[in-house]
Amino acid sequence: MPAPQLKTYRAKREFSRTPEPAGGPEVGGGNRFVIHKHHATADHYDLRLEVGGVLKSWAVPRGPSLNPADKRLAVETEDHPIEYIDFEGVIPEGEYGGGPMIVWDTGTWAPMEDVEKSLRTGAFKFRLAGQKLNGGWM
Repeated sequence: MPAPQLKTYRAKREFSRTPEPAGGPEVGGGNRFVIHKHHATADHYDLRLEVGGVLKSWAVPRGPSLNPADKRLAVETEDHPIEYIDFEGVIPEGEYGGGPMIVWDTGTWAPMEDVEKSLRTGAFKFRLAGQKLNGGWM
């Protein structure tokens, strides 16, 4: 049975028109992350963390920074299916999120605080171990 957290994700997409994965049965237990570079209406990056059988997702308009003094806005978006972790392709124009998307970085992540509390409060501290990004973020 597909993860119930994907209801909003599925409602925004017409899967006969987009190459995006619809999401299959709930898969979980991992601690992977992906950062997509997404050329949609506005160019931005999407941070996705594997949590509870889905990818919790945030749009980061200015992209990640290696400088701890730099502040970055991260706007929470709908949960995505685990299969999105390696998705690259072009979402057709006129579809939700239309435009090309590539995997910019991928690896594993680890929370620095309780995950459920962080999701509730919106104050998330975590470490990434990726091909490009390594270290702590909040």
